[in-house]
Amino acid sequence: MSKQNVSTFTASKSAGKLYFSLISGVKMPQICSICEKSAYYMAESGVKGALSAVQSGIFGEIRSIIGRHEEKKVLQRCVDSERAEFVAIYGRRRIGKTFLVKQFFESSFDFYTTGVYQVSRSEQLKNWQKQLLKYSKQRRNTPKDWFEAFDQLQEYLQSLKKERFVVFIDELPWLDTPKSNFLKALEMFWNSWGSDCNRLKLIVCGSATTWMINKLLGDKGGLHNRVTMPICLSPFTLHETSQYLTYMGFDWSDMEVIETYMVLGGVPYYLSLLSPSLSLRQNIDNLFFKRNAVLKTEYDFLFNSLYSEAQAYKKVVELLSSKMIGMTRSEMMSNLKLLDNGFFSIVLDNLEKCDFIRHYQSFGKRRNEALYQLTDMFTLFFVRFVKNYNGMDENAWSHLPDGKRNAWQGYAYEQVCIHHINQIKKALGISGIASDVCSWTKKGENGAQIDLVIDRSDRVIDLCEIKYCDRPFEIKKDYADWLKERRDIFRENVRTSKTLHLTMITPFGLAKGKYESCVQGCVTAADLFQ
Repeated sequence: MSKQNVSTFTASKSAGKLYFSLISGVKMPQICSICEKSAYYMAESGVKGALSAVQSGIFGEIRSIIGRHEEKKVLQRCVDSERAEFVAIYGRRRIGKTFLVKQFFESSFDFYTTGVYQVSRSEQLKNWQKQLLKYSKQRRNTPKDWFEAFDQLQEYLQSLKKERFVVFIDELPWLDTPKSNFLKALEMFWNSWGSDCNRLKLIVCGSATTWMINKLLGDKGGLHNRVTMPICLSPFTLHETSQYLTYMGFDWSDMEVIETYMVLGGVPYYLSLLSPSLSLRQNIDNLFFKRNAVLKTEYDFLFNSLYSEAQAYKKVVELLSSKMIGMTRSEMMSNLKLLDNGFFSIVLDNLEKCDFIRHYQSFGKRRNEALYQLTDMFTLFFVRFVKNYNGMDENAWSHLPDGKRNAWQGYAYEQVCIHHINQIKKALGISGIASDVCSWTKKGENGAQIDLVIDRSDRVIDLCEIKYCDRPFEIKKDYADWLKERRDIFRENVRTSKTLHLTMITPFGLAKGKYESCVQGCVTAADLFQ
């Protein structure tokens, strides 16, 4: 910084607080916390430049919630409610649960604590006591167990002279260490006092989705049906991903956003690691292939933090990654050499609850022939390209042959579409029509496969072909004949009298041509962003 700008910097520190507060709409406490940064920026870039930087969030402290409209409505109902509320927010790791709560309440909690991964009950209790001291300003003995810990919390909350108080306990499952009686203590706290205290708004979060669903939401004991507002936080849609990247300073096309989604899914934390100064390929190299890349160890940590027997879960997803259309339960057990026992059912159920896999019926198949498919975009990419990569090329993704990348993107685009079924139905004008969504496969001679089948209650079936390409797709005679042949094979095999519509899902739509009219519907990439 120049000498002249040093003096500007000094003056800006005092004047900047009031100035930014008045014209940026940012609250004074936030302005004070970023004063040093904003003043420096003002000295170097001028007042307008600094103001722009503050409003755009360049300093990091000022951030807003992207999307999450329904979730914010639920939290607002919690705030406005005249009764005690018990809100449970769950979803896979890195999805933004903590960020949502802290931003919505502007971190204005009357008590906040978080569970710590893989530490003892005594360490968890010490952390609880430390947080209680921070909020109550009253020194207490470290509680000997969770019953005493919640008693101390209740005593403190009862002393508050407020219309409402917000308690936020993050990573709740990690507090439930073996033989800790944490759940019983929480049950006692809520049932004996909390549920009758209309001022109390208790919010809990957990990344261990199976724990949240099975032990909290699915509790058969004293916590049964005690959660008043459950919130399942899902990954961003393409539209929300685009909004987030724009907010973070990216100027990427829809296709670049889609290709980002193919690798990172709609997981906010992963998206936050991208740099707008780099291309997408450079970003992927940095995140996965550089030495000490930040996401190189994410896969193992993700599963280890969610499941006590993580290796068994990883074996299932790694097997499913090798069969794009999916596998039946019996096929998986045969490949993994497992017995058909209760543990395997638990593994599949937990993976599905955490949104790593889905199971669906292939059209016309019996229930026991349901297919399981790996659908988590990050896991799919990692297992395919990163997990077993032992090369030294730190630019491995940039140097990947186009043929391999194109083959991958073709399949990944199908998965992106499966994540956006509602948008596809809207584009086809059938949002209000009840329908079942599946795929269809015929094995053997004259075999055929249809990527997406939408079986509608108005006696129409959409047979969707998903095609990923970088220009309007041209339907030529041989392709038109192939589409019609598959339609006829489908009708013959499933013996349906419903009307069959051929539908194309392709990023840039269809090129004008003689055979364009052989399809009855077309969905573009722009439609997926709606």
